[in-house]
Amino acid sequence: MSRTLWTNPDRPIADLDELRTRARAVLAQNDKGTMVTAAPNLYPHQWSWDAAFVATGLSTVGVPRALAELDHLLAAQWDSGMIPHIVFADEVQLRGAGLRGAGYFPGVDRWRTERASPAGVKSSGICQPPVHATLVRRIVERATSRGGEDGRLAEDFARRTLPQWIRWHEWMRRARASDRSGLVTIYHGWESGMDNSPRFDGPYSRVHPGDLEPFVRTDTRIVEDASQRPSDEEYARYLWLVQQMADVRFDDARLPGAVDFQVKDVFMSAAFAAANEDLAVLAERFGHSDEVTRLREWSAEFREGVDAAVDPATGLARDRDLLTGEWISLPTIAGFAPLLSTADPALRAAQLVLIEGPEWAGDPRLAFPLPPSTSTTSPLLRPREYWRGPVWPVMTWYIAEAMRRHGDGGRYARWREASIAQLMEGHFGEYYEPFTGEPLGSYHQSWTAAVALEWLDGS
Repeated sequence: MSRTLWTNPDRPIADLDELRTRARAVLAQNDKGTMVTAAPNLYPHQWSWDAAFVATGLSTVGVPRALAELDHLLAAQWDSGMIPHIVFADEVQLRGAGLRGAGYFPGVDRWRTERASPAGVKSSGICQPPVHATLVRRIVERATSRGGEDGRLAEDFARRTLPQWIRWHEWMRRARASDRSGLVTIYHGWESGMDNSPRFDGPYSRVHPGDLEPFVRTDTRIVEDASQRPSDEEYARYLWLVQQMADVRFDDARLPGAVDFQVKDVFMSAAFAAANEDLAVLAERFGHSDEVTRLREWSAEFREGVDAAVDPATGLARDRDLLTGEWISLPTIAGFAPLLSTADPALRAAQLVLIEGPEWAGDPRLAFPLPPSTSTTSPLLRPREYWRGPVWPVMTWYIAEAMRRHGDGGRYARWREASIAQLMEGHFGEYYEPFTGEPLGSYHQSWTAAVALEWLDGS
């Protein structure tokens, strides 16, 4: 089948050495000293799950800087144990770096978190997927295998910060999954990391903004093609949920009675299952053996919850709308959550057949054989719009790395080859049009550069 692929009109990357050099340059340019901003101008702050991926990419260059990135994130941890999804950068520092941090929306004033955030920290009031322990384990094992000063620093970091990572998991289990369903509750699509995925269309359709504070968006000034971003109507719903949560001061006990969006997120739950096992490994190694049993119990609880959420008709895992009690069975990348966590070989095999089949990475029309964020045959597919169709390099790597950890080096190698080919156009896009390979969203995205380094140097 003939295809018209997008090509960089400037200068694509020539070889793997240049890819490595340019990926490192992206991280260096986005490094503001205390944090690596998620992307210049569009995302000029630190995002929680971005920071975990960025840190693992940084660790291929310098372990001390990778650990410092995680320390900066942990300094924003709330007393409850929650790690907020945004840690806002200092505006003076951003202006000095030529970034428009003051124009980012919604800014800290919209969140009204000054009473909950640690002193001197400005943060949002919600969380993101708990991938951190998985990537901390990767960084620590990489550093300690090298030995020397990197190994010593990583061991010291693990011993010192393990109580904070454990508190983060305690909060997630207590505040978002105390019903023992093995599924994590989210109160905003932003918490999933997949903001406007079709999987949230139903729950969002039942969010009806009331007296909403006026707003002016800034994202569409930077990404001028509005088709790549959520609509103003969607944004009004997002902001209404923020306002509802801020009105009850993000009190975990009051959120169920206050928020119009409540979803059991299957992908977040799988990430949590995997992260609990990884945290148990670290706890066993670095002096917290008393926590190992509990962490492994949680890992099993969420692994089983995710497996039980698989739709027998489609083979994909489902979310559940808590306010209606309905399962959400839509063909998005989140449906492959079991690949992160399942211990069932039959389920894993069935999911692998699906993800490489003609509705996903095996569609011959794709620019590269990589899974898009929505099935290529779904009527909900919008190939240029954020989480509604584009291929996300960070998601490709995260799922491929889970495959490798479960012994599937062959698929990891194939996805590595295809993902590197995708990135050779040179922009380190936030996401990519699945059929043409055009980079979309923000360019010079930190976590895209980070996973490029993982593909190249992350053995």
